[in-house]
Amino acid sequence: MEIIFLVSLFVIAFLYSSVGHGGASGYLALMALFGIAPAFMRSAALSLNVFVAGIAFITYARAGYFRLRLILPFLITSIPMAYGGALIRISPKAYEMILGFFLILAVARMLFIRGAFTENPTKPSLWLALLIGATLGFFSGMIGIGGGIILSPILILFHWATVKESAAASALFILLNSVSGLLALVQGGMTYDSRLVLWIASGVLGGIAGSYIGSHRLNAGKLKYVLSAILLMASIKLIVF
Repeated sequence: MEIIFLVSLFVIAFLYSSVGHGGASGYLALMALFGIAPAFMRSAALSLNVFVAGIAFITYARAGYFRLRLILPFLITSIPMAYGGALIRISPKAYEMILGFFLILAVARMLFIRGAFTENPTKPSLWLALLIGATLGFFSGMIGIGGGIILSPILILFHWATVKESAAASALFILLNSVSGLLALVQGGMTYDSRLVLWIASGVLGGIAGSYIGSHRLNAGKLKYVLSAILLMASIKLIVF
């Protein structure tokens, strides 16, 4: 069962990193299926996020898809709010279900409405970007995800980024918010599962392969279908588990 878990983790890291995501929503679903103790799930998911999203960001940035001016306003408010969200001990199930349904709507719009994607992005409003960053940061820290699974469809649907630019921006957003959330958990006396090193190794391998394929081998047309599939999987996880 451990081998099956590691292979599944590799696949999740591969798929999510191909579109600039860390994969926390997928890791949480996988850990729930394999009966990992809930006390370890959030810290493990954020730890995996740091490595996989970090690899995805470096790969997409080196390929020339990173725009600092795009993501900076979101980061200014999201990082401190992710720290604060991680300190809150509440059950976020109702929020997860609402988010899951919104992700399904985002997938439907991207796949079935013409003009959802653009190759000529516009600049987001500063105050709107700050507000969105704060909201995503808070809930990502509280639930144990990096927030990129929500940010990337927002960037695309509002025509603020191309598909690959959204991947690079989301990867950095996930990386920094995951670090912020982990710092809060460490302060609260976080404990790790003893198998985390193996899980990270599997995630790193999947992240390297997936981010390379996504940034160098997949064109925007194919990448949008991969992104839509991942958002759909994440929404199912949020609603069902």
